Amino acid sequence: MKHYLLSVITPTGGEPPAGEEMARIGRNLETFHQELREAGAWVFAGGLHGPETATVLRPEGGDVLVTDGPYAEGKEHLGGICVVRAPDLDAALHWGRRATWATTLPVEVRPFMGEA
Repeated sequence: MKHYLLSVITPTGGEPPAGEEMARIGRNLETFHQELREAGAWVFAGGLHGPETATVLRPEGGDVLVTDGPYAEGKEHLGGICVVRAPDLDAALHWGRRATWATTLPVEVRPFMGEA
């Protein structure tokens, strides 16, 4: 089985859902994660703080330059990740569709390198 990264794409700026909408998304995510566990596809999942909390490390000369903020400014950022185990891309896309339903956000599905 291969591992796939499901990247949840979140709009930058604006207000996150609140109240009942956020509670509904939380319930949907828990249902999705339980489905992954029951199917044996669960590896790891987690949400990320906003890009303003990022610290970027860049090699420079023989040293490493440390800067605050995101690597790149953009209208969207990585809001969360889920790593799943799936036999093929079609199965991983199934889980990506489920993640899109749970989060109400776009999800990018990408295989890890070097796995049979």
